[in-house]
Amino acid sequence: MMLRLFNIVLLLLIVVSALAVVYVKHENRMLYTQLRDLQKQRDLMDVDWGRLQLEQSTWATHSRVDNVARKKLAMRTLDYSEIVVVTP
Repeated sequence: MMLRLFNIVLLLLIVVSALAVVYVKHENRMLYTQLRDLQKQRDLMDVDWGRLQLEQSTWATHSRVDNVARKKLAMRTLDYSEIVVVTP
């Protein structure tokens, strides 16, 4: 009787262990898939970030800023005769 109960308990433990292995393997696959998706998303964001940095450097070139200042804001370089120095 005791041996039979022991065998049943061992069988139940083996079944639970097998189910745990299946669950952990499935969870591992799901997490790996999620990791790959996040890595793809990161790579796309890196490409986008590089493009944005390039665009920012293009918009901030000295010649473009000078051109916008002269045309849109009507700014100009002062002559030395127009400069007034104020001393305290």
